[in-house]
Amino acid sequence: MEIDQHKSMKMTPQRIAIMKYLDGNVTHPSAADIYGSLRGEFPTMSLATVYNTMEILKEQGRVVELSIDPAKKRFDPNVGPHHHLICTQCSKVVDIFTEFPLGLTEDEKHGFKIVGNHVDFYGICGDCAAAEKERS
Repeated sequence: MEIDQHKSMKMTPQRIAIMKYLDGNVTHPSAADIYGSLRGEFPTMSLATVYNTMEILKEQGRVVELSIDPAKKRFDPNVGPHHHLICTQCSKVVDIFTEFPLGLTEDEKHGFKIVGNHVDFYGICGDCAAAEKERS
């Protein structure tokens, strides 16, 4: 994630660390995940700092908030078009970069001008399937 001075976000060492953590991160972390990973390096950083930073980054279009986990907000620093595979057991999320052209009839559009789509696939990841097989 490119670190630059933006007029709406003061660049503190904690915010720089958050942005570096997000750079190339494909785990779709929650604010708590980010906080947990960085609090050793920044013991005075609060969870509120992470939430506030993520909210600013979301407003700037630099991260996308995912609505795949009702228990916690998760964030995706890859704002380009892509889809997700989601494990229904451990909530692991994997990016999918295949295009799925979906067409809607004019009636189905209800007057909307379609600008994009997002597809989520749900299943059981390999790790959870192996663990389930081991238990059997």
